[in-house]
Amino acid sequence: MELGLATFADLGAGVSAEQRMRELIEEATLADQLGLDLFAIGEHHRRDYLISAPVVALAAIAARTERIRLSSAVTVLSSDDPVRVFEQFAELDLISGGRAEIMAGRGSFIESFPLFGYDLDDYDELFEEKLELLLAIREQERVTWSGRHRPALRDALVWPRPLQRPLPVWVAVGGSPESVIRAARLGLPLTLAIIGGQPERFVPLVDLYRRAWAAAGHEPERARVAINTHAFVGASSRQADRAFAPAYVAMMNRIGRERGWPPLDHLAYEALRAPRGALAVGSPTEVAEKLLLEHELFGHQRYIAQMSVGAVAHGEVMRSIERFGTEVAPLVREEVARRLARADGHPKSAPAPTPPLDGKPAQRSEPAGDGRREPAGAAAEPL
Repeated sequence: MELGLATFADLGAGVSAEQRMRELIEEATLADQLGLDLFAIGEHHRRDYLISAPVVALAAIAARTERIRLSSAVTVLSSDDPVRVFEQFAELDLISGGRAEIMAGRGSFIESFPLFGYDLDDYDELFEEKLELLLAIREQERVTWSGRHRPALRDALVWPRPLQRPLPVWVAVGGSPESVIRAARLGLPLTLAIIGGQPERFVPLVDLYRRAWAAAGHEPERARVAINTHAFVGASSRQADRAFAPAYVAMMNRIGRERGWPPLDHLAYEALRAPRGALAVGSPTEVAEKLLLEHELFGHQRYIAQMSVGAVAHGEVMRSIERFGTEVAPLVREEVARRLARADGHPKSAPAPTPPLDGKPAQRSEPAGDGRREPAGAAAEPL
């Protein structure tokens, strides 16, 4: 299983944008040195997050790293231009020697829509139409295309082309069955963000993805799933909580006030930290056990840890990354390899009720930032 990191490059009080940029590059460089598989950066357009153009920061990281794959987390495709997105990531792919990936999503924040002149009433249609164009550009360098939300293209040349053919495009979701089915139908790998509740509640979505993938006629063994959660690796369970919990709780309550979520108190945090909760926080052994439990549930091919959450101190994040790479990763990789060998290369999900292929959601409760409703504990779209 691939193991990677994602970050929004949160800006804490007293940390300048310049300093946070240096810290971001240090985190990615360390991840590369430790042999982790992926470093992904989110796109936001608000004061509490540094990065509005992930591809720029990823290009700086590409010049300082050798092996680690580099991705957005996510590219808010609904409010961007697929032509520019493809051109920029093609250049990142050339700079990095074939290590670029696009993680496309609708975004869990809505600031980019008015900023770039888009109507939130077109939230779903924008993403579907622009994803269609992005995939058309990926397939051929001359494109003829028309839609509702962008000027038509007539035998238009999109250049340069990436080193990887095709350039990897993942679809990131936070709990929408419709988004899961769309990714499967298009034959695209899926990233599922789990930021609250119990991971086992999301098993039906992964099962739905694999059923929809097969129904679309794709080879089952080519389906790829990534799981993303908040995580932190301390020297001990208590040390992990001291370093991570205050900043995490403050961040979740700040966002929660915007979205009408109930406050996250100590008991709620402890529930998330429990063995079957969403947070992968604790000692190296505890975090490894949490990741392996999730692998039993989902049989996924990639795990992405989000550690630099809120105002967690940079030094603590660096130590957490180091423990993740040197202590957690070997345990997880060895056990997953053993499981796959025992299962003859066919990972299985734990049995769970599966939603129908018509995409109708099961339980939905918490409001996302745009007023749409998503499963409790999940973002409207992740990362």
